[in-house]
Amino acid sequence: MIFHINATLPAKKSGIEHAELKRIRLFEKNKIKQKLVLREWDPNLHAQARKEHLSDDQLLNLFDYFQGTLVVDPKHITLHDVDFGLPNLKFAHEEKKHRYLVFHQERLLARVNYDQTDNERVKSVEWFDGWNNLYQVKHYDERGFVSLVQWYTPDNKIHQEVWLDLQGRPVLENSYKHTMQNGDRLVKTAWLLRHAGEIRQFDTLDELMTHFLNLINREYYQIARPNIFILDRSHLGDAGLLKLDLPAYRVLHMHNAHTSNAQKPMEASLNNHYEYALYNLSAYDAVVSATPQQTNDLMARFQPQSNLFTIPVGIVDQNLLDQPKVPVQARTFGKMVVFARIANEKQLDDLVRAVSLAHQSIPELTLDIYGYADPTDNYAARRAIEQIITSDKLERVVTFHGYTEEIDQVENHAMLYGLTSRMEGFNLALMEAISHGLIGITYDVNYGPNEIIQDQVNGRIVEYGNYEALAEAIVKILQSSALIEKYSVGAYASAQRYSEKNVMQAWQKLFDAAQVQWDQMQKVNR
Repeated sequence: MIFHINATLPAKKSGIEHAELKRIRLFEKNKIKQKLVLREWDPNLHAQARKEHLSDDQLLNLFDYFQGTLVVDPKHITLHDVDFGLPNLKFAHEEKKHRYLVFHQERLLARVNYDQTDNERVKSVEWFDGWNNLYQVKHYDERGFVSLVQWYTPDNKIHQEVWLDLQGRPVLENSYKHTMQNGDRLVKTAWLLRHAGEIRQFDTLDELMTHFLNLINREYYQIARPNIFILDRSHLGDAGLLKLDLPAYRVLHMHNAHTSNAQKPMEASLNNHYEYALYNLSAYDAVVSATPQQTNDLMARFQPQSNLFTIPVGIVDQNLLDQPKVPVQARTFGKMVVFARIANEKQLDDLVRAVSLAHQSIPELTLDIYGYADPTDNYAARRAIEQIITSDKLERVVTFHGYTEEIDQVENHAMLYGLTSRMEGFNLALMEAISHGLIGITYDVNYGPNEIIQDQVNGRIVEYGNYEALAEAIVKILQSSALIEKYSVGAYASAQRYSEKNVMQAWQKLFDAAQVQWDQMQKVNR
């Protein structure tokens, strides 16, 4: 069994989730047995999974597993399905806040919060005591049952959380306590698990995750072939995977640069998300990087005993490769797009500066930014862009569009794709751009952009941090119809490197290595 390990499946997905879903679909086409293993509780998990065409049987969520709710017949719960335990109730509808107030003898008894996009499906019920103090919140899974109960202190802070099975019995609970490390901040601790006739206690969710991984490894254990765990977010299970009771093939998947400065891979401090994993790299059976350069850098710096594989995280669907190519004449001249979080590491203010300079020579040039803004430092990354737009009078040139999944429609009309990141692990969006025939213009940055873009074949690579050079490249391309044609054709052709067939062949090499190692281990143990 293949297990893909992540946190959850949010509506607004990062590149890691997009890459993971593409991999799952690829494996599904090749009839490979697999599960998406998720650590975090999410009442909307199964609704999001359905949108991605994932069945309940493909999901293995930690909380679902212990609650016995991996597969549930859904029910649509509305206000009138909630048992308030008292007669003669009055209801007040606060439509703008998407909730109902429930009164008994003029006293507020409860607030019922609903999903306005799903026929007023109940999301949670907040309960109040005789002095109008909130003391309890019951959270409903979108499939129609109470999943989590939160108990509140008189000063309106969560004191305890309890997860229930379908019969309403507590199976998992934790407490919020002060710890020496966190001062006045309350943290979750003392996880109590009732499962399979046993009661166990864990100090942290990490310890509970280790227990969970051991259980599923044992449940799916086979002598003939190994379970393969692919860890997509290392902090979610790095310690747990290295503490399995039974053997398995453990794969660390690098989705990002492994150092804080990707331009100095041999000397920069480590990316804190990977720090534990990198210090224990040889304990993994395999490490997957998206580019040959990162694979070489990992070997040079850490010299791990693990098998190292280079497998692109991006996959271009065969049906996209087979679609008719959009000619440059049918595109909007000068339209540049970028799909990215508006965050410090994406350095989109540099891209806007380059567009501002190039616009002076190419007045038709525009930039459309698709992605949600990172709230860090009061949305500092977005504010930096807005300042340039105002100072350079780019209000009709640069446009924010927010997060979208309508990538095909956008990219089939655009001509250029710009990228000025400080670091990358691959950049799925850039790969998708060339598969739509967009001309990529990027900084020479590790890892991915300087691999996906082949200079003067499907776009241009310029010196890292030199936005003036980026502007010059934009102008030179747009002033030459021959270059536009050449690079767009080159983009379509270069996308073949990331075809389903090529990526599956790369994964098959890892599967073969896992089987060889497993067979050797079985011989030793006989």
